[in-house]
Amino acid sequence: MSRLTLDEQERLLGLLGRMGSAGRAEGESTETFRRTFLPVAEHMRAFDPDVVLVVGERGAGKSELFRAVLGEKLLPSIARYLQGVRLPAASVTRWIAGYPIGAAFPDGRALRRFTEGHASEPDAMHDLWLAYLLRILQEHLDEEARTRLAPLLSQQGGAANASYEALQAAGDEPTLALDRLDQRLQQEGCSIFVGYDELDTLGHSDWQAMVLATRGLISFWASYARRWRNLRAKIFLRTDLFQRNTVLAGAEMAKLAANRVEISWSDRNLYAMLVKRIANFDDALLDYCRKARVSFLDGDPDLGFIPRLTKAEEAKPLVDRIVDEYMGANRKKGITFYWLLDHLRDGRGRAIPRPLARLIERAAQLEIGQRRATIPHLLAPTSLRRALDDVSKDHVRDMISHEIPWLEGVRKRLAGMEVPCSRRDVERLLGKDWEKTWGELEGVAAPTDDARSLVDYLVDLGVVRTRSNGQADVPDLFLAGLDLKRRGGVARE
Repeated sequence: MSRLTLDEQERLLGLLGRMGSAGRAEGESTETFRRTFLPVAEHMRAFDPDVVLVVGERGAGKSELFRAVLGEKLLPSIARYLQGVRLPAASVTRWIAGYPIGAAFPDGRALRRFTEGHASEPDAMHDLWLAYLLRILQEHLDEEARTRLAPLLSQQGGAANASYEALQAAGDEPTLALDRLDQRLQQEGCSIFVGYDELDTLGHSDWQAMVLATRGLISFWASYARRWRNLRAKIFLRTDLFQRNTVLAGAEMAKLAANRVEISWSDRNLYAMLVKRIANFDDALLDYCRKARVSFLDGDPDLGFIPRLTKAEEAKPLVDRIVDEYMGANRKKGITFYWLLDHLRDGRGRAIPRPLARLIERAAQLEIGQRRATIPHLLAPTSLRRALDDVSKDHVRDMISHEIPWLEGVRKRLAGMEVPCSRRDVERLLGKDWEKTWGELEGVAAPTDDARSLVDYLVDLGVVRTRSNGQADVPDLFLAGLDLKRRGGVARE
């Protein structure tokens, strides 16, 4: 392995410390997104024409898939790379966002008012989704439909009640209009896919409104998925919402769930993602990777350099070069290659891309401020350990601000607690001030009715895990972010 100069080490650290927007797809430019997006065969099956429901943990990459196909139009490039995956032909397929669609859809307050005002009407949310499907498809409807549905199509996007009332007044025309559209698509040999993502933002801080809206969407497409052949949906849903709606939605969810795709990350794919992000940021980092014996496919004009990893261990030489083989003087301190993912796993043993990319980024930033690594390494183990707390804080903050606002209430109620501890202690602290807000703002409620059920939910989310002795523990991914402490000398299981 060739040695680096101090100047080269400094330059590589600077590049590593700014190799993206902390791994968050929504915040990346088109150029950055394209060169860092990793097509994973198991994930891309989400775009099989027969799949409606795509399920994954928070941060697993559902929004990244949504953006890759609906936003960046990368399906032709992905199809070239993944020739064994059944994907619709790009030339005869149109992808349209059904949600999020900004001001073309009711905001949280309007949606909350709508669900409260129609609480006695079980099909109200089902019909509201039908109304907004017609609105986003209006340029594809025939002249007859646009004329007869003008009162609906002319409403402002945020006017939920007015749109709903216009739909009711239209009688059978909404369904007939979409039937005609589907028939025309069949005759032309074309398809339209409507994608729904970020459903956990429906209703904003109102958990009940979000659940009702999500269930209404599932109910709607469960009813029509078999009616229309060339007008189809892709619903991207967080795993915990899927699990909870499976029970509540019953047979309707079962119809869509039977052929769902679940987005999860193997260690091999996680390391392939990390290598691709590093190598495609700058030619100097690409050269650094190659000198660690990582090989790549020829550079794709859209997807950049894609690493050839048949197993996770093929990334170990690069990890050993960036950090060192061990997290200290010898293997007793931990093997770096395994330490990286083990300390980013949630309580259910799952790891996702964003914290891994952020960990390397943040460690590089810390290393620049106080150089510890010896050439040819870029990062010292101490920088990784320090970065882990920052990653945890970012991860929890991101969950609170984007998808799970009530987690702020968990943080406030448990702050300063030492783990592992008895589950009873966790339930006792969570049960205090139960009726007070669970968010940064007033009006945010807990997602369950009592503290015991909330702990169960936190276990489902991977925020809490139960140890073999029955005690409650919190993984490192959430520890600092929730202002918790680990008891000294307690070995991690």
